[in-house]
Amino acid sequence: RKQMKGHFSDTLINEISTALSLGEQVILFQNRRGFAPVIECMTCGHIPQCPQCDVSLTYHKFKSQLRCHYCGYAMGKPSNCHACSSIDLTTKGFGTEQIELELVSLFPNAKCGRMDQDTTRGKYGFEKIIDSFKNQEIDILVGTQMLAKGLDFDNVSLVGIMNADTMLYHPDFRAFERSFQLMTQVAGRAGRSEKQGKVIIQTYNPLHNTIQQVTQNDYEGMFKEQMYDRQIYKYPPYFRLIKITLKHRDFDKLKEGAMWLYQVMSQALDMPVLGPEEPAINRIRNEYIRTIMVKIPHTQPIGSTKTRLQKVLNSFEAVANYRAIKVGVNVDFY
Repeated sequence: RKQMKGHFSDTLINEISTALSLGEQVILFQNRRGFAPVIECMTCGHIPQCPQCDVSLTYHKFKSQLRCHYCGYAMGKPSNCHACSSIDLTTKGFGTEQIELELVSLFPNAKCGRMDQDTTRGKYGFEKIIDSFKNQEIDILVGTQMLAKGLDFDNVSLVGIMNADTMLYHPDFRAFERSFQLMTQVAGRAGRSEKQGKVIIQTYNPLHNTIQQVTQNDYEGMFKEQMYDRQIYKYPPYFRLIKITLKHRDFDKLKEGAMWLYQVMSQALDMPVLGPEEPAINRIRNEYIRTIMVKIPHTQPIGSTKTRLQKVLNSFEAVANYRAIKVGVNVDFY
């Protein structure tokens, strides 16, 4: 409805202005570092990818480079598209750097600071930012989840959560629970002294159960809903989870080995075995990844399951063909 300036809704801008005019401080939370998670060519749609991992490169404006947040690969910002040489490149999504730059243009008189992995890398980076915010040298602090926990600032009257949806729609069975925790924790940074604090959550889905539960501080409602879902879909605390991760540089060999292991495990264990599945990011540091998930009901004795699982894994390592495949076993990894 054209009611947004950049990534800020009118409501949030008005509240920030009010807080600043009263000499109070503001915290803005955005759980993505860098400037934008994706650079896209508007002509052919090409997106620069990391050569070693299966992810797009994140654009960091201050260093003018594209970085991979998994293996650390970096390259200079391209001036034209590598696929079709067009110079019409645009960024998609937003991170803490972009919020900081937008704040400078929206509130030119306010002092802005940013707290994420990039600004706190130095020896005392973290302490410096915290101290200058405590001493009220910074009016608006933008940051990732480092901000959420355990910080106590008397003068913060407003907390803004820039985009709650990125947390909610994470492909993980704990996404709603984690979002609730994180938003509640961030919200707790406002109004820690006598003054009443205010929290604004920006989301495309304000009627989402989790957002409503955070707004009403309804921990019990969230708890009951999550427990109900987990019982139906066979997740903890009703089931124990074992995640088996297979890695290898050869895609076909990995696929074949994962299938072999899955079939043997399905026969050996009388419980849900899911997989072999490619995770959302299916290649890191040039190794392809497959995962197999075992769900153990609480009625099953854990010892005998462990013994059977160990036997299957030993026989898998004994197959000459699959010896080079790395196998990692992670119990209750959540």
